Amino acid sequence: MHPGAWWIWALGLGTAASRTTNPLLLALLIGVAGYVVVARRTEAPWARSYGAFVKLALAVLGIRLAFAVLLGSPIPGTHTLVTLPELPLPDWAQGIRVGGRVTAEGLVFALYDGLKLATLLICVGAANALANPARLLKSLPGALYEAGVAVVVALTFAPNLIADVQRLRAARRLRGRPDRGLRGLLQVGLPVLEGALERSVALAAAMDARGYGRSAEVPPGVRRTTAALTLGGLVGVCAGTYGLLTAEGGTYGLPVLLAGLAAALAGLRLGGRRSLRTRYRPDTWGVRAWLVAASGAAVAALLVLYASSDAYAYAALHPGVVPLTAPTLPLMPAAAILLGLLPAFVAPTPTPTSTPAPAPALQDPGKEPS
Repeated sequence: MHPGAWWIWALGLGTAASRTTNPLLLALLIGVAGYVVVARRTEAPWARSYGAFVKLALAVLGIRLAFAVLLGSPIPGTHTLVTLPELPLPDWAQGIRVGGRVTAEGLVFALYDGLKLATLLICVGAANALANPARLLKSLPGALYEAGVAVVVALTFAPNLIADVQRLRAARRLRGRPDRGLRGLLQVGLPVLEGALERSVALAAAMDARGYGRSAEVPPGVRRTTAALTLGGLVGVCAGTYGLLTAEGGTYGLPVLLAGLAAALAGLRLGGRRSLRTRYRPDTWGVRAWLVAASGAAVAALLVLYASSDAYAYAALHPGVVPLTAPTLPLMPAAAILLGLLPAFVAPTPTPTSTPAPAPALQDPGKEPS
């Protein structure tokens, strides 16, 4: 399946997560992303990065709660949990507090806010674990090839780093050496950095051998037209997006956005003439890719429409903390989020790696074979 479909699906889930702070809906989004990853993840090394993104999300959530405890919260509250010693600050630091009263309302607000960011990280981790970055690079237009290579190298750094750490820790355990604690971290870190440097040098040599960065000669008029269309299109996209987000620009926002997109696409198509590369067996965007991408886009669109429908829907997506009330699960957004499970049933099933057959046992030459 086309790797771009996985990214559209994951970005759709991330967009839905950005529209709500309801912990029940955010937990449902995390469950949907995790189930699809478990059902359709391959055995490639870069597909093992999902666990690292989950740990990073938990670390972000813990840091957000720690900041709320140590630095206070802008949310007023009446339910005091603990009162920490407050550090006196000078007059020029008004508005900043270190220590003091910790309320349940402030902690719940920090939990909702940190859980939203953690859900976004988990959605990005799901895309990294499901989409092959090398195949995604082949699908980019020629004008974005150089930038796409930089992005793909950046995206594959974390999975390769995690694979190296796991391999070195397993080797140290087999040798009876410690792989945990500060000592184990320091002894594993140097080989990991050395492997990353060797991989970077090998990648640079491979890119140079394949003619990376070489471009075809195009007339000066085409170059100027490409630059004008691309820059004007991006400015139009920004202006149209701003118009859609403000009440005053509702009349001109959509036309300017569409015009900017058309100009940017035309500039990208003209800029692709400078690329000398060809695609060998390009990925096709089939029916399954359409279904996977449509499921993520549907989740995002339904959450956005529900959030803008009325005040009751907005309150359901953003439960209040003052006064402190238990969040409820709205049925319509929950049903919309469950549409994100569609890739677990329509995406191709990953082919397991075949294990080699065991070697035949040695027999005594004096005995007859059984």
